[in-house]
Amino acid sequence: MKFTTCVNRTACTEDGTHCRACGRSHEEIARLRQLTDTVTAFALDMDYDNMDDFLNYLASKVSKKVASARNERPR
Repeated sequence: MKFTTCVNRTACTEDGTHCRACGRSHEEIARLRQLTDTVTAFALDMDYDNMDDFLNYLASKVSKKVASARNERPR
């Protein structure tokens, strides 16, 4: 499945099973919002002075973990 970015919050549709603007399921959108809220709360709690470094580190770690998990998964 290919990830599609949100068009914008005001374009998001709530009816049906998928957003008509971006095509993602409402479940996927809700889970991603929850994840974003969790990371945001953590970052604010830590009050990092170098927030960009933290976010770049997080993106790098997640990318490496996903690649590793995909390589270990049976095909």
